[in-house]
Amino acid sequence: MKPAEYLAGVAIMLASGFNSIGAQTSPPNLIVILTDDQGYHDVGFNGCKDIPTPNLDSIASNGVRFTSGYVAAPLSSPGRAGLLTGRYPERFGYEHDTPWQPNNPEAGLPLTESTLADTLSQAGYQAGMVGKWHLGSYPAFHPLKRGFQEFFGFLGAGHRYFPEELTIEETRKAKIEYDSWLLWIMSNYKPVKTTNYLTDEFSNAAVSFISRHKDKPFFLLVAYNAPHDPLEASEKYLSRFPQILGSHRRAYAAMMSAVDDGVGSMLAELRKDGLAEGTMVVYLSAGGGDLSANSSDNYPLRGSKNYPWEGGWRVPFAMQWPKQLPKGLVYEQPVLSLDIFATITALAGASTNPELPLDGVNLIPYLTGQKTAAPHDAIYLQMPGIGAYAVRSGAYKLVVAATGQAAKLYDLSKDIAEFKDLADIQPEVVKALEAKHAAWSQQMTFTDSPGATETNETHPIDTDARNLPPQP
Repeated sequence: MKPAEYLAGVAIMLASGFNSIGAQTSPPNLIVILTDDQGYHDVGFNGCKDIPTPNLDSIASNGVRFTSGYVAAPLSSPGRAGLLTGRYPERFGYEHDTPWQPNNPEAGLPLTESTLADTLSQAGYQAGMVGKWHLGSYPAFHPLKRGFQEFFGFLGAGHRYFPEELTIEETRKAKIEYDSWLLWIMSNYKPVKTTNYLTDEFSNAAVSFISRHKDKPFFLLVAYNAPHDPLEASEKYLSRFPQILGSHRRAYAAMMSAVDDGVGSMLAELRKDGLAEGTMVVYLSAGGGDLSANSSDNYPLRGSKNYPWEGGWRVPFAMQWPKQLPKGLVYEQPVLSLDIFATITALAGASTNPELPLDGVNLIPYLTGQKTAAPHDAIYLQMPGIGAYAVRSGAYKLVVAATGQAAKLYDLSKDIAEFKDLADIQPEVVKALEAKHAAWSQQMTFTDSPGATETNETHPIDTDARNLPPQP
């Protein structure tokens, strides 16, 4: 359903008892489901054919599919920081991926920032977090110190998917090549030895949280590390894809199938508890697909994770809230992961800190037709260290791929794959978008995070041409 088709029926729905957003309604529960490095094309509602995702698809068919849904950064940690603060991470100098440094009190989401869990907890919500944190491993950055009342997951950037046979003493002595991959999962502050495939462990923990907190408002962040590498899947899921011959793509498909099963179990628990109508469920990837590491598919977008092209920050994105939102709405205006914070706090009547202004907006009036303009005049992407940035305003996107390189301009309504550079043809548009970026930049704090790692050094951003469809 296109927005215009939906608007034609708004009056009928209101007359038949559909609540307007201005009516007094109970605030919804909120479940945010994140995948990690999932490709834009790797979900059924975006056209995927080789990996069935019926449960993820149901979120879009029962609510809204965002065709231009973006994250705040093409890097994991800043993108998560943006989602949980509702603010561009550049506002607080958080541009880089936070490393695994449990003894560094500065390597994490700044303590000056309020999180969505902080805000909703103060409004009476029970806040739980399952899965990948990646916002600091020093004790002060622990999820239970950032507004969550429950945590089941890991603090670093990645983790193995199968239970380790090592004892906890052995893992402490092990040489850890990549942050917390070999550490045990944490249940609140306690390390616990899991026994199942990790995606299933996270899904089970999420279902348990819903069941235990069904009698009061709750916020649940389910941050799967799948399909982030390492590419590991159990035979239960691998056996579903005998037709996929490539071992990497087959493992990736199996990992996504495990996520989809988990989402299905969460949705089933909501229905069982009578919570489906009053729960907002938002699903998105935490960043663009990583073409080199996990065989993801960003078609028809250019580029991948760690790039300023569309494949780096435009992600699969859907939302359902049956109590208020129409079914099957296709929303084409650009929206941001930052909008989740602004949307739910407005619905919950939660107080936000005026000294920490939100960059996100409440999407509900736009989705119900009360507002017809675009939610954002422009959205911005900044890449650390190399001087790359992007600005999208309406159909136009400006890209500067590195310091000193010429700006490129694309009309995404006609050229979603960013083939045809229009900068020489429409210099006035380039100038206008450069002015927007300059004004935005003056509000930001561009500073390297202490101890941060520069993850882009191995990515020649301006030369990326992978995953492009055939040029017309």
